[in-house]
Amino acid sequence: MESPVTIDGLNKAPAEAFTATLAEVFESSPWVATRAADVRPFLSLDALHSAMVAAVRQASVEDQLRLIRAHPDLAGKAALAGELTNSSAREQAGAGLDSLTPRELAEFQALNEAYRSRFQFPFIIAVKGLDKYAILSAYKPRLTHDREQEIDTAIMEIAKIARFRLDELVTH
Repeated sequence: MESPVTIDGLNKAPAEAFTATLAEVFESSPWVATRAADVRPFLSLDALHSAMVAAVRQASVEDQLRLIRAHPDLAGKAALAGELTNSSAREQAGAGLDSLTPRELAEFQALNEAYRSRFQFPFIIAVKGLDKYAILSAYKPRLTHDREQEIDTAIMEIAKIARFRLDELVTH
C-alpha cells in the first residue's frame, strides 16, 4: 500500500495488501490482519484495533499461544543477537532495554527464565512509556498468576502493543 496508510486506504485495499500492511501489528502473526480484513470497512482506527483484538479473542487457545510465543523475551537472546523485528527493537530500546548493565541484564534473563518455566511462553508487557525499573517490578506479581490469568494478561498487553503500532503506522 501507499504511504501514508489511512483507514480509507485500508478499507479499499485488496485483502492481500491489507494483510501485508498490517502483518506486523500483531508480532509475526499476519493471520490477525487477515481475519480483520473480513469485517471491513472500519470507520476509525479504534474500530480497526477493536476488530483485530476481537480476532485474537475469538481465536483458539492454540492460535493465541502461537501469538504470545511470537513475541521475544525482553532483553533476551534475540535482542542480544539483533534478531528482533524492527518494531520490537524500537520498543525495547525506547524502554532502555538495549543499554542494561550486566547486573540488570542478568536480572532480566533470570526473570525471563522463571516466567517461561512457569508458563511456557514469554513475559509480555507493553513497554512504551515504561522504564526498565517499572518493567522489572511487573514480573514478580505476574509470576503469582495462574496460567489462564497470564494468557489473558498477555493478550491484553499484546492489544496495547498493537494499538501503539497502529498509531505509528496509520494516519488519523
